[in-house]
Amino acid sequence: MEYDAAHIKVLEGWEAVRKRPGMYVGSTGERGLYTLVLGVVDRAVGEVLAGRAGSVDVTLTADGGVRVADDGTGGGGPHGPDLEAQLTSFQLVPGPIGRHTAVVAPFSMGLFVSNALSSRLTAEVRGEGTRWAKEYARGVEVEQADAEGPLTGEGTTISFWPDTEIFETTWLSFPVLAERFRQLAFLNRGLAVSLTDERPANGVRRVLYQFPDGVRDFVAALDAEAGACPHADVFGFEREDTRMAGTMEVALLWGYSHSAQTRGFANSLATHEGGTHLDGFREGVVDAVTAFARERELPGASDLDARTDRIVEGLTAVVSVKLDQPEYLGATRTLLGNTDVRVCVAEAVREHLGTWFEERPERAARVVAGIVRDSGQD
Repeated sequence: MEYDAAHIKVLEGWEAVRKRPGMYVGSTGERGLYTLVLGVVDRAVGEVLAGRAGSVDVTLTADGGVRVADDGTGGGGPHGPDLEAQLTSFQLVPGPIGRHTAVVAPFSMGLFVSNALSSRLTAEVRGEGTRWAKEYARGVEVEQADAEGPLTGEGTTISFWPDTEIFETTWLSFPVLAERFRQLAFLNRGLAVSLTDERPANGVRRVLYQFPDGVRDFVAALDAEAGACPHADVFGFEREDTRMAGTMEVALLWGYSHSAQTRGFANSLATHEGGTHLDGFREGVVDAVTAFARERELPGASDLDARTDRIVEGLTAVVSVKLDQPEYLGATRTLLGNTDVRVCVAEAVREHLGTWFEERPERAARVVAGIVRDSGQD
């Protein structure tokens, strides 16, 4: 059997996406389905973080669709040319990750892929008293744009139905999406995101997330979920450092809970494998605690150098960095590798936590005394 150039078929655009969907969303199972959905949410969240919108509303419709709406001025104005380009071309996929963006879907390749892998998608932009709307079927436009007026309000709404010919399941878990949206709201102060589920037979359910204190609220919530007693004295700070070309937001609480945990994020993406931001955080905490214990001549302070692992036990903490150029080690983006981040975070934690100790000597003494006491029990 001969095989030559005549047998090669070059697939482009939506045909290529539909032929090999796993290349673009990771799989045709649940993982790919959530990547598809979060890719659309990514655009709306980006509008809020860019200051062009104030809130994001996601709705799971009764007929198996997903509606993502924002109240912004994006989409290229009332005629929506930017949005149309994103829906129909690979050329305008999301730009480089930066400190002013949030990684909602770690492997999203933009609205074009979501459009191609949806059996139906409608897009609407409202602004300046007009309405722009288009409809697509599996990536192909089926209706022309139209304008109506007068209309009030502005915003963008994208509704889509994941294609049952592509995905093994199109059922989306309300708790899974709710947890991701809650996390985004914690990590991006001022972001308001809601999730509504119209599918339950016993009535619509809805959650709204917005947290004015950012990662401080995150730490307080984690501590409460662990069953610890409420603590009002959560330590936290924010800092920008040009050496790492980014910002950091850190919060912590010594609760001595068995479920205590330290979570790291880079540009709103969870770094489950750790990285330089968490290494720097632990280093800064150890330095601050050790310095305070020695300055106050607490019993057992001289032994802390050999028991540094004890110092961070019992901590509930969140370390969030937002970088212009995050460097992830590996394809999963769950391990941060920027070398400058470690030094910057360690220095900031050491200084801010040291100051916090000095301003609350009695509270700090109890914390450090507990660490020293536990260190000497082995």
